Amino acid sequence: MPTIHVLNGPNLNLLGIREPAIYGSVTLAAIESALRAKAGTRGVDLTFRQSNHEGDLVQWIQDAGLAGEAVILNAGAYTHTSIAIHDAIKGSGARVVEVHLSNVHARESFRHHSHISAVAAGVIVGFGPLSYELALEALLSGAAQQKS
Repeated sequence: MPTIHVLNGPNLNLLGIREPAIYGSVTLAAIESALRAKAGTRGVDLTFRQSNHEGDLVQWIQDAGLAGEAVILNAGAYTHTSIAIHDAIKGSGARVVEVHLSNVHARESFRHHSHISAVAAGVIVGFGPLSYELALEALLSGAAQQKS
């Protein structure tokens, strides 16, 4: 059974209580549960993780990429700051779909730039928890092929 890694960055453990007007009231555990159910019907296993530490995300991306496994990545604020995550994706050859719950382009200007987008197969923003399901569908359909 193929594995897709769903990796979540800083503060995503606070979903459901953190700024519900922006991020909604759905918890990360609820997103995981819904995504696992959807993946299970498609014969896919998920490795679902969250960390507030950049190094954890770098290691998990490298592990997935070197194993030839795809990644759904919500790097949170690291999206806008982490060259290390960019390099982990590029260096390991990880096939990544970048996701964001909110429309980052309609928010503060510092959120408009992503260090991940340039090395991601695709980017999905602004659809709340559905962003994760759309990323899963993109990976399963083959629409999210590895960037050159």
